[in-house]
Amino acid sequence: MEHRSIEGSMEQSSEIGIMLPTYCESQNIEKLIREIEGLGLDASILVIDDSSPDGTADIVRKLQHVYGNILLCVRPGKAGLGTAITDGFKMFLSLKNPPIYVVTMDADYSHKPDDLPRLIKPMNEGSDLVVGSRYCQGGGTEDWSPFRKTISKVANLITRARVDAGISDYTSGMRCYSTRLVKNMINDLHSHTYEIQIETIRQAHRRGFRIRETPIVFVNRKKGKSKLSVNEIKDFLAYIVPFNRKY
Repeated sequence: MEHRSIEGSMEQSSEIGIMLPTYCESQNIEKLIREIEGLGLDASILVIDDSSPDGTADIVRKLQHVYGNILLCVRPGKAGLGTAITDGFKMFLSLKNPPIYVVTMDADYSHKPDDLPRLIKPMNEGSDLVVGSRYCQGGGTEDWSPFRKTISKVANLITRARVDAGISDYTSGMRCYSTRLVKNMINDLHSHTYEIQIETIRQAHRRGFRIRETPIVFVNRKKGKSKLSVNEIKDFLAYIVPFNRKY
């Protein structure tokens, strides 16, 4: 990733890097960032926007005048969640002082900012990847249709049978990575869309990094439209279903 595509100070020095991939999140992004800022974390916030036509990036630019810890990367078009997360990893690693941990979360309020401290706590106890889990004790979902619940649970059952990393939720997007893990696996990440969630767990597990989960409640978005397309679902299923894939 070239530095000219990054807006904001590359001199950031924070314990935590929080990554927010966005596409058409103008209804959510300002409130979300302000709530994260209000938590008092030692954090830098990176927004990776895929040229949203609704002005998401312009809202972030205005917030950069209020908060000095916000970075913005505007990509030329919608390129998929997997590439956004991989680009975000590379960008945090390129900082003069990279964060110790990198958090990924949705920018549509599906993930609650108040869950961030609970996600980070196990990292301070020696974990390298902590997954915000909907399926461990204390976790859950709100406002999901029966169809979505079924798809999610089937995907997790299949993945658990193939990866078996000792957790219950392999597809949650709210998670925290150690920079040590990110550096170790960055050159082996090739996902374009939502399969990045499984690929990162698979890479961490096969390398012997410590993986844990902590309960969260996933809330269906209240504003804006879902970005999950039929083709992305197909790509995701194609990643986890083939029986000749070597996990």
